[in-house]
Order: sequence, then C-alpha cells, then structure tokens
Amino acid sequence: MAVSVPAGTHPRVGGDAEPVLGRRERKKLATRAAVREAALRLSVRHGVENVTVEQIAAEADIALRTFFNHFSSKEDAVVAASAAGADALIAAFRARPRTESVLQALRGAVLVVMDDSDATSHDHLKALRLIRTAPSLVPHQLAILATQEKALAEAITERLGPADTGPSGGGPSAMSRRTPIYPMLCAATALAALRLVLDRWLDQATGPDTAPPLDALRGEIDQALAELAAGLDRPGIRAATDNP
Repeated sequence: MAVSVPAGTHPRVGGDAEPVLGRRERKKLATRAAVREAALRLSVRHGVENVTVEQIAAEADIALRTFFNHFSSKEDAVVAASAAGADALIAAFRARPRTESVLQALRGAVLVVMDDSDATSHDHLKALRLIRTAPSLVPHQLAILATQEKALAEAITERLGPADTGPSGGGPSAMSRRTPIYPMLCAATALAALRLVLDRWLDQATGPDTAPPLDALRGEIDQALAELAAGLDRPGIRAATDNP
C-alpha cells in the first residue's frame, strides 16, 4: 500500500514535513524500489523458490553488489513491498486530524492508502498474496509487522500525549486517559484486526490479478474496528444464562 505524498516530504502530526531529500538519497530510493519491484515481479511469475538473486539483479539492471547494498536476501526484497505499505499506513495515520480518535484515525488512514491506485499499492497486494502461499516469506513478514507495530505505537503516543500515571480526578476523562501499555496494546490489536480484514477481503478476489471492491473492504474495516471500540470481553454462555 502507498499513500500519495508530495516528493521529498513525509506527513507528520501538526503538518510539518521532513526536509527535501537530496539527489543521492532519491537515487538510492529509486534503485531500492526498482529492485523491490523486480523481485516481486519475478516471484509472482515464477515462484519465490525458483528465483535467484542474480535474476533479480539482472531484471532490475543493477550489479549483484548493488542488490546486497539494499537487501540481504531475495525474500527481503520480495516483502519490501509490504514494508512500503506499512510505512504508508503510518504516514497516513500521522496526517489524520487530531480531533479523530485513535480508531477513527486508523480507519481513515487505511482507506486513504487503499484508495490510492499507484503501482506501489498494487505491489503491496501482490506481496500479500504471495506471502500467503510462500512459507519462506513469513519470517521476513513478521519482522516487518513488529516494526510496524512499534511505529504505530509511537504515532499513537504522539496523538494522545503523555500517559496518565497519577490518581484519577481533576484531569482528563477516563476515556482520554491511557496507561503506559495502551499504545503498544492498541497498535498490536488494531493491526492484527486489519491483517484479518485484508485476508478476508483478498479471499473475495475473482482472480490473482484483481482486487475485490473497496466497498467490501470498508464494511469489513468498520465491523472490525467497531468490535475493538466496543471491547473484546464477552460473557460465557453459562454466565449469560445462569440465574442468580
């Protein structure tokens, strides 16, 4: 997934942007993207196990040494499209209005990213499909997910401000207060829900190169986030039916 961001900037809370990247850094990013796209393209076409690093380098028209300047393995290169989608999600979350709650901002960020129709967005979906069928990619995807959880937790902390560690009363409402564990717990739970939603959504695809309607994804996202907002605890059957 990718979000439309002006060249050389990165959305931040409060509307600030990072300095414009220099020519050398832009060239490095372009080369990395070319390698990532070549690795994904070949792996979708032939299967990850049938693709070599040498083939990826040739497809991207780079030297083998250049490949290893950017990625440690072909698996890392393949799942890099998923990492790009994770970065885009965090950027979009940071750019959401501060008046939105955490889950509202996350919903808005997901839809902004999924509505984007550029090539990187399609590459992200291709990578997700490939990861579901190639066990060798799973450890690399897990590393990306751990990084994504940490980044989202940091963004949540920025959105909410310092944790409430003192006694209640006289401060923020119970709804706005948070404990130190909240950002990581919220990030991990929300991202797990979104992964489940994406899996369910991709299962509705009619072919390997098509994506289901976005309306179906919006419905799934709304349902999942509503469950999180309502709380996950439920009474057991006996507890709900037993008389006192």
